Amino acid sequence: MIPSLFTSIAHFATSAGAACTPSSGDFLGFPKWWAYLSGQEVATDPAAGSSTSYYCAPQITKLSDIWLIVAAGIEVMLRVAALVAIAYVLIGGIEYIRSQGEPGKTAEARQTIINALAGLVIAVGAATIVTYVAGQFN
Repeated sequence: MIPSLFTSIAHFATSAGAACTPSSGDFLGFPKWWAYLSGQEVATDPAAGSSTSYYCAPQITKLSDIWLIVAAGIEVMLRVAALVAIAYVLIGGIEYIRSQGEPGKTAEARQTIINALAGLVIAVGAATIVTYVAGQFN
């Protein structure tokens, strides 16, 4: 018990307040709002648990950090747009199958697939650009 106390105190003295990168565990590939922010290591309250643990808390330190949060929000919306485009590709494929060779319905289904693929390319390209630009600010 005593050695772990000294280890916790030593860890706190050497690294508490140190810079770190907040975890950005993705849910379905969506970034967290703090994906591009830097962080600071913070100790949890030892009274709440049996020992002191540390986690990385995102820090907003300057005005440009607000733009990094906005960039993460835009990236989430672009990824939703990509998922919607994939759904439209599937819908277009189902409509193509259901057209049963009727020229009008087949052409409409084909156009739905083409438009959805174009939207998917635009959404993925825009998300890549946002990720690159936000990474340059960080």
